[in-house]
Amino acid sequence: MEIIKQDFEKRILELRRKIEQLEEEKMQLGLDVDVQKLEPNKLRKGKNKVEEDLDSLKTDYKKLRRSMKTTGLGKTLEQWRQEIQEEKTKVGQWEKKFQDTRA
Repeated sequence: MEIIKQDFEKRILELRRKIEQLEEEKMQLGLDVDVQKLEPNKLRKGKNKVEEDLDSLKTDYKKLRRSMKTTGLGKTLEQWRQEIQEEKTKVGQWEKKFQDTRA
């Protein structure tokens, strides 16, 4: 009877250790699940930030292009040549008018 009691107590101790070990593993797995839940949130927030930055860059690019068109920086070489030719023509016309008024 004493041997059975000792075996029973030994078995109870083993089961308690096993239960403690399983509870520890359960806690660790719970923490792992919490971390895994946080990662998609971080990724989602990061994605949103990148999309906001991209939208901001697109807006800045549009403003820059508009500014370049307004100031003439976006003109091609041919457009500049044409504008210079038009200005030379105007200068010639004004010089002729000036000469005509002097005469």
